[in-house]
Amino acid sequence: SHNNLTGELPPVLGTYGIGSGLVSLHMEGNRFHGQIPERWHLLVSTRQINLSHNDLSGVVPKFFEQLDKLEQLDLSYNNLEGAVPASGIFTHSAAVVLDGNKGLCSNSPRLALPICPGISGSATKVKHHLSLLVTSLLIVLPPLTIGSLVLIWFMLTIWKKGSFPFSRWDLVSKMFPNRREVHTAPCHDEKKLKRVSYEDIVKATNWFSLVHTISSTCTGSVYVGRFKSDKSLVAIKVFKLNEPGGYDSYLIECEVLRSTRHRNIMRPVTLCSTLDSQNHEFKALIFELMVNGSLEAWLHSEQHNGIPDKVLGFGQRICIAADVASALDYAHNELTPPLIHCDLKPNNVLLDDDMTARLSDFGSAKFLSPGLVIPKSLDDVGGTIGYVAPAEYGMGCEISVAGDVYSFGVLLLELLTGKRPTDDMFVDGLSLCKFCESMFPDRVAEILDPHMAHEEHQGCTEAWMQRYIVPLVALGLSCTMESTKDRPGMKDVCAKLSDIRASFLELS
Repeated sequence: SHNNLTGELPPVLGTYGIGSGLVSLHMEGNRFHGQIPERWHLLVSTRQINLSHNDLSGVVPKFFEQLDKLEQLDLSYNNLEGAVPASGIFTHSAAVVLDGNKGLCSNSPRLALPICPGISGSATKVKHHLSLLVTSLLIVLPPLTIGSLVLIWFMLTIWKKGSFPFSRWDLVSKMFPNRREVHTAPCHDEKKLKRVSYEDIVKATNWFSLVHTISSTCTGSVYVGRFKSDKSLVAIKVFKLNEPGGYDSYLIECEVLRSTRHRNIMRPVTLCSTLDSQNHEFKALIFELMVNGSLEAWLHSEQHNGIPDKVLGFGQRICIAADVASALDYAHNELTPPLIHCDLKPNNVLLDDDMTARLSDFGSAKFLSPGLVIPKSLDDVGGTIGYVAPAEYGMGCEISVAGDVYSFGVLLLELLTGKRPTDDMFVDGLSLCKFCESMFPDRVAEILDPHMAHEEHQGCTEAWMQRYIVPLVALGLSCTMESTKDRPGMKDVCAKLSDIRASFLELS
């Protein structure tokens, strides 16, 4: 506030995206112009907003009515115009300041603004139309209600008998053809997303060429490509809808991407939901290309080993671990209902141009909502051998946040040792966790990834080991405890990693 800042108000605010813990927003006394961004409807935690003494124009957005935690709103001395919303915070005149906007009007006496024109003259017409509407509803509703109940009873009866030649989801989609598209929209701003066609994707991937393929699983393939209208490369995830789990993977990824806002979670830039050249259903999500690839490639690619610029230093590994922990803490503790990734591994951790880690591939994820039927066995969930807790897998325990914590512990130990949990050395009951535990704490120096040892800690001392390595190994081991009750929560894990990262960066 009170500077000479110019331009339009930024649609997105804060390191983790708009709405994440932003309590007080003061931008008054500048020279901002243009309209108040619609994306500010995500400021759900904000209590104070002050945009006074700027050059803002347009109307007062209605979304301010929906911000339940908003206690003070100052929009005075701008060029706002039109009718002021009437509910929410606008019912408290002491909480809203609108002075100095000559074009504003309101039909509420609380705000002491001019009455909006055209209301009194149309009151009789409105009352008449409402009367006609009520009469019509009284005539039409009874037969409609009876007909709907009969239809629902009929469909439920033949559904139970299994008489439909198509799946239950197909039944829903045939009854409500727009339901699927609304349900699977990857973000609240779908209407604003730039749509791409099937032909655009075919050309961008050179007819889904193997040369353009980044990765492929049973549920989808990821291609690198470039659209004619854009200069930047993108990653295009095409879902295999005919394969088991392919459509479910698409649905859950869209639901996750629509519900999450976090700097360490991958989000799409657009989507494609259409028919292909054979008139088959086609679904794809388009992401910004993570130019530094996956954590898996950095840890285990033979092309990287021995090349200084392609070896992860100790500080980078701490930062990557802290980024992933932050994403999981957000998913477990800040989303309602909590979100379980269910397949955390280095292949699903991508690195952008400044080596910031982004958690990706939520095709196996689960929201732990009260009404959700959770499989009793991890056989039905997915996951990857080595990263799934073996005791829980064998005993068929319910899915919980503790499963992600175990996977994160394995990933943290893998970052430190450079060894996969499926390495050939882990036989006869020996695992990555047991290997690290057998060397802890006196011999932890022997388990470190030899490719990590370069200028960052040349001549490392016992003090360096005790300050960073031992706590990190201890954290990884605590996350992989056999009993779920003995594992820490991701909030505690994230806090400890943040402290270790801050301490390391301070002395680097």
